[in-house]
Amino acid sequence: MSLVAVVYHSITGNTAKVADAVCEGVRSSGASVAPLKVCGTHIVEGRFENPEVLRALDLASAIVFGAPTFMGGPSSQFKAFADASSDRWERQLWRNKFAAGFTTGSAPNGDQTSTLQYFTVLAAQHGMLWVSLDRPRHVDSLAPNSQGVQLGVSAVSSPSGVSIGDLQTAAYLGARIGQIAYNSTRSGV
Repeated sequence: MSLVAVVYHSITGNTAKVADAVCEGVRSSGASVAPLKVCGTHIVEGRFENPEVLRALDLASAIVFGAPTFMGGPSSQFKAFADASSDRWERQLWRNKFAAGFTTGSAPNGDQTSTLQYFTVLAAQHGMLWVSLDRPRHVDSLAPNSQGVQLGVSAVSSPSGVSIGDLQTAAYLGARIGQIAYNSTRSGV
């Protein structure tokens, strides 16, 4: 069976809601999912230290990265996790795994695409295969992909939460990467 790991950092809980929607989508595809939260307690003197999370990612067929966007990039907690993945890079442990990403921000374009671009570069450094959203933009803010971003999910968070359309977009991305991982496992790719 294929396993999709969703590794994310969340501060306000909005990014966690998007992660939950991605996980729901993965489950709907027939793939298994492992939600893995990056916590502040995992950061010791600026370095991410949680070997269980890294081992779980080693076992996955696909990894979905998620973090809020702060100052045009992922949160420092997520960046500490990404930096700690360099030993995986040296051994190419994530090579040929599928990858995707999601982010949240407090504005419709708070430079969230910069965070998604960061995730794509992280995946490329690991030799991973990026899975895009492949959904047309909808003008209705309650419909999937109202932000019109193809790299991944760019959700707008507010004090009241994340829009239904953004959560539907996240579930769609989860189902898409879950199906791709599931099909590749079944076909022996």
